[in-house]
Amino acid sequence: MRDPYEVLGVKKNADAAAIKSAFRKLAKKLHPDANKNDPKAAQRFAEVNSAYEILGEEDKRKAYDRGEIDAEGKPKFRGFEGFGRGSNFGRGARGGPDFNFEHFSFGPEGARRSGGQAGGFSNFDDLLSGMFGGFANAPGARGRGRTGFAPEDLEPTGRDVTAEVMITLTEAARGATRRVHLPTGKEVDVKIPAGLGEGKQIRLKGQGLPGPGGAGDVLITVRVAPHPHFVRDGDNLRVDVPITLYEAVLGGKVRVPTLDGAVEISVPAGSSSGRTFRIAGKGMPAKGKTGDLYATVRIALPGKSDRELEELMRKWQHEMPYDPRKDLK
Repeated sequence: MRDPYEVLGVKKNADAAAIKSAFRKLAKKLHPDANKNDPKAAQRFAEVNSAYEILGEEDKRKAYDRGEIDAEGKPKFRGFEGFGRGSNFGRGARGGPDFNFEHFSFGPEGARRSGGQAGGFSNFDDLLSGMFGGFANAPGARGRGRTGFAPEDLEPTGRDVTAEVMITLTEAARGATRRVHLPTGKEVDVKIPAGLGEGKQIRLKGQGLPGPGGAGDVLITVRVAPHPHFVRDGDNLRVDVPITLYEAVLGGKVRVPTLDGAVEISVPAGSSSGRTFRIAGKGMPAKGKTGDLYATVRIALPGKSDRELEELMRKWQHEMPYDPRKDLK
């Protein structure tokens, strides 16, 4: 992935507000819902969201700037401390192996733990025998050697493979199928069920890395990109709807966006900014039901000053004063 600063088009000394503003502009411009005829829109949109996941969080941004994580947010390998040249790791005062460890032994009374030093063992087989020697005398342990393990006990299964997929909120509501490129170089089609939330995982059994004991699994973490208008609240959605001052005072019909298209609600006369209206069944799908959409109206004044409105407000201030914050005293 490209440098997150380059993706969002901001300088490295940009403040949090500038980064957030750049992300919002690009998210609206590249959102797949607004670019349905562009097959590459989802990929560009996912790149913008991945960049903001790093630069939008202070700790992640600092870690990236220090070179501790890469452009995908993954830790960079920095080697093992204590294994460098001249390291004393694993050597005692006389130069021989002498490191502390937790010693486990198993017997009829169960597992026991005690401290010890590896220097007391002549070879690695003795170390295993000391740690797991209780198995050697257990029933059925014949033919398992000094450690009590048969070769098949030590055959590892294949490793699990992890990957992430970015989807839009609309796709999260309706379900989707995405082709995911795995770190192994393999590509798989992942069916994402409707209603899946941010951070949920999909397991594809037996499609991970192979091993003598069988193949591991693929774990796909689902990321839901922020929507320009809607915010998810469990199975419900929330949206702010701007209304004019005269709509708030006189009332009227107001169009509210939903994931399925706009609907009309009636705003009663005298509605204050912040009043919330519930629209049933327009949220996210869940088991046996569908959530609701909560639309909160926000009074938006004209972008430029209006002399008549100002005069009217001065008249109101003088003739009809009121205190909306009296309950806060």
